[in-house]
Amino acid sequence: MDLSVSVVAQETSQGLGPVFGLNGLPRPMPPKTIKKPKKAVLFFEVEILDAKTREKLCFLDKVEPQATIAEIKNLFTKTHPQWYPARQSLRLDPKGKSLKDEDILQKLPVGTTATLYFRDLGAQISWVTVFLTEYAGPLFIYLLFYFRVPFIYGHKYDFTSSRHTVVHLACICHSFHYIKRLLETLFVHRFSHGTMPLRNIFKNCTYYWGFAAWMAYYINHPLYTPPTYGAQQVKLALAIFVICQLGNFSIHMALRDLRPAGSKTRKIPYPTKNPFTWLFLLVSCPNYTYEVGSWIGFAIMTQCVPGEPAAPSPGGPARPCCVQPSLTPLLHPTVALFSLVGFTQMTIWAKGKHRSYLKEFRDYPPLRMPIIPFLL
Repeated sequence: MDLSVSVVAQETSQGLGPVFGLNGLPRPMPPKTIKKPKKAVLFFEVEILDAKTREKLCFLDKVEPQATIAEIKNLFTKTHPQWYPARQSLRLDPKGKSLKDEDILQKLPVGTTATLYFRDLGAQISWVTVFLTEYAGPLFIYLLFYFRVPFIYGHKYDFTSSRHTVVHLACICHSFHYIKRLLETLFVHRFSHGTMPLRNIFKNCTYYWGFAAWMAYYINHPLYTPPTYGAQQVKLALAIFVICQLGNFSIHMALRDLRPAGSKTRKIPYPTKNPFTWLFLLVSCPNYTYEVGSWIGFAIMTQCVPGEPAAPSPGGPARPCCVQPSLTPLLHPTVALFSLVGFTQMTIWAKGKHRSYLKEFRDYPPLRMPIIPFLL
């Protein structure tokens, strides 16, 4: 072999020249791949200050622009473990509204160096735990009075039973209401917020447990007198209670179907084929409307006056009321007061939700009122 041919073959095999095929013609060279320059990632810097003292609490470097407020809370917790995410409130202004967990850093009105203000919400407790505690208490407390356990009405009446049918109906209705609430908490409700301040549970339990004990004492008292208009009044009130309970449950199911599990999606609630949901045509929160209606029915059914106790009979308890049946008001005042307080609170909640709907949805039905059709 010619030495020059050998050198050319060696050079071409090492990529120093064209590569020849069997026919003696040069093979085409493969196209060179051009590497595209990588796009520079713009990271954010997040500074977290105390909303009250303006003290610098944390500085987060190289935060991705797509990071959510929930992710920033998790990063903040790493430097301050005592403030877990549910306890944090981050906002753009010290006195502004809290940012939502799903808000994205890049879409907030901030520069590449963002300043957020922190507020401690205090110790938190899950909504499920709160509801279970609130509702289990009245159920248990009412039954203590219904079964007349010792030290409530005197030894003479320990574990005795009332001779009035309305007393037993009242216990069934009261127990059904709170068992329904417990089951809805476990299997129906989907909460937009996972927790609430721990201090609120004491206020809520005082309301539910206190009123349950107060109304149960008078309704289950051995000297309790039936309603003025007898069986007709009881049947009418029972019908109101049952209808409103069914309506309340129907609304809760309709609201549940609007929000997929694990999401915080908000939609405009509309009536379904269920007639109980048609109240959505007139009010934003018909579940509260039905709730108030249930307790009005219960108050009419258990009519009694919890006034100043009369003198006790020998060996017996004090009389629960000192008003003649003919002068007894149509509503049970204890239950009526419970209904009034509940109605006041639910009206506040309903107005808040109604304003939120109007602000979030431009096509929200204009005829709806918060809780009472055409009025409130």
